[in-house]
Amino acid sequence: MKRILVVLLSLLSLIGCAAMSDRDPVQVTVAGIDSLPGEGLEVRMLVKLRVQNPNDAPIEYDGVYIKLDVLDKTLATGVSDQRGTVPRFGETIISVPLTVSPLRVVFGALGAIGGGQLPEKLNYRLEGKLAAVGFGSTRFQATGQLPLLGTSTGSNR
Repeated sequence: MKRILVVLLSLLSLIGCAAMSDRDPVQVTVAGIDSLPGEGLEVRMLVKLRVQNPNDAPIEYDGVYIKLDVLDKTLATGVSDQRGTVPRFGETIISVPLTVSPLRVVFGALGAIGGGQLPEKLNYRLEGKLAAVGFGSTRFQATGQLPLLGTSTGSNR
């Protein structure tokens, strides 16, 4: 009897995991950036993420982690113990404080101008996760380009 119960519970767990894998990925965009006071030479900012849930079930989260890579190098990271819910077929704004190490900025700038010319735009990759209240976490990623200050693209698109 115990073996049958263990087998049934194992099958139910597998079915639950399979059902969760049918979820569409959340869509995350940067909705805003505000400056925060930093310690010493560090740069801190509050990144506001717009998280859209294209699924038929709400996503409950208890904690957020983000990492920002520029030129394929980690520039900044941030965590928040914020708790909330992204509604089904809905969206929410999640604010995460982000810390930029001054050494990372220096090495990133040196890498960006290593070819002798400053690029007009820098490619970035934002990745992170919404820590689940129960099992598993919801991971996300977004990519884009950051125009450098003082550069002009010559386009009005």
